[in-house]
Amino acid sequence: MTVDVPLAGSSPVSCRIGCGACCVVISISSAIPGMPHGKPAGVRCVQLTEDNRCGLFGLPERPAICVSFRASLEQCGDRDETAYRNLAWLESATA
Repeated sequence: MTVDVPLAGSSPVSCRIGCGACCVVISISSAIPGMPHGKPAGVRCVQLTEDNRCGLFGLPERPAICVSFRASLEQCGDRDETAYRNLAWLESATA
């Protein structure tokens, strides 16, 4: 997936296939198919495939928050480990 609409003031990047940090680290308060009460932070989304791809990508059932998420260099860095660390910090800071 190529990202073309970054958060204000951030540098857009393409999502790394197989990263999945945003589908594990951050909480999602809206219902997800298979997770009717949303997803707590640190819990793997049930829609994340074994190779860390979104099983709902491009489908109308995909939560709006997931559709609107835009990877950025500031959030995701240049490695999966950086994305996990940065998103965990962001989740903690905004909890």
